[in-house]
Amino acid sequence: MDIPAITPPDAEAQRAAVARHAELAVPLGGLGRLAELGCWLAAAQGTCPPLPPARARVLVVAADHGIAAAGVSRFYPGATPAQVRSVREHTAPVSVLAPVSGASIRVIDVGLDHESTDPHHVRRGSGRIDVEDALTAEEAERALAAGRAVVDEEVDAGADLLIPASLGVGATTAASTLVSALTGVEPVAVIGRGSGIDDHAWMRKAAAVRDALRRARPHVRDPLALLRTAGGADLAALTGILVQAAVRRTPVLVDGLVVGAAAMVADELAPGAREWWQVAQGSPEPAMVLVLEHLKLPPVLELDMRTVDGTGGVTVLPLLQMAARLLAETATVTDLA
Repeated sequence: MDIPAITPPDAEAQRAAVARHAELAVPLGGLGRLAELGCWLAAAQGTCPPLPPARARVLVVAADHGIAAAGVSRFYPGATPAQVRSVREHTAPVSVLAPVSGASIRVIDVGLDHESTDPHHVRRGSGRIDVEDALTAEEAERALAAGRAVVDEEVDAGADLLIPASLGVGATTAASTLVSALTGVEPVAVIGRGSGIDDHAWMRKAAAVRDALRRARPHVRDPLALLRTAGGADLAALTGILVQAAVRRTPVLVDGLVVGAAAMVADELAPGAREWWQVAQGSPEPAMVLVLEHLKLPPVLELDMRTVDGTGGVTVLPLLQMAARLLAETATVTDLA
């Protein structure tokens, strides 16, 4: 697959932002992470001061997972379309908060188990990863390409920041398998409560990840094969989104375990892509802690949220807007002289 080399954010713009922060009429270092976010935005936009993100887009990638049949979720297999409907009816957490942050939402159906009219739909549900591959090799490439195409569509339409998100019963099981494979950590150390599972479901989930990991380990150095074996259409598409956002020099807020696992794969496919990402918020999910350590990306906030639908991303978005305005509008020491 032809992925261009990732060019880093603009170092000159970042240096200019750091220098401007040193001139502001505030205690040196007084703006903390807000200053860091402003400098990151300046580098991503290639200008200082940066503009507040005004056309942020939440990309909710939806797919069903065969592993849901193993009883790994509090939600029943086939519940994903109802979750998607909640997003579209503005009753899901992400669609309740997105208007507050000024973000808009797009749902991409890459793998729901129904007849789909979405041009990016790859297949009806992903295979049950503890006993079979999630995708064929051709489907994995199509799903990755779908994610990249979505980014091109959104950036060409004017999006200035992307928030990838996920909906899919069983998706955190596939994500945990990918994290376990890429970090070498045993399954019991990556399994959290996900959708709010009880002890019995936790044990079923641990067994599912154990069996899926056994099939995934031989492919740990081949990102596409790993997505084919133990990922799913959604994880492959999210990987494509994260890769192409870096190719198109577009900043990204990473939020949730499923997107975090895709980010690990994307960083393998496109070294340097992580410089275009910020992690919106941490998570009590053990696998997400491993994601943060692996990518060396500290979360902007610690909200103890386990949602993967982008809610954390839209919560953090106003902080980026504030960071940009602080850099542009705060008086300098010279101004007050």
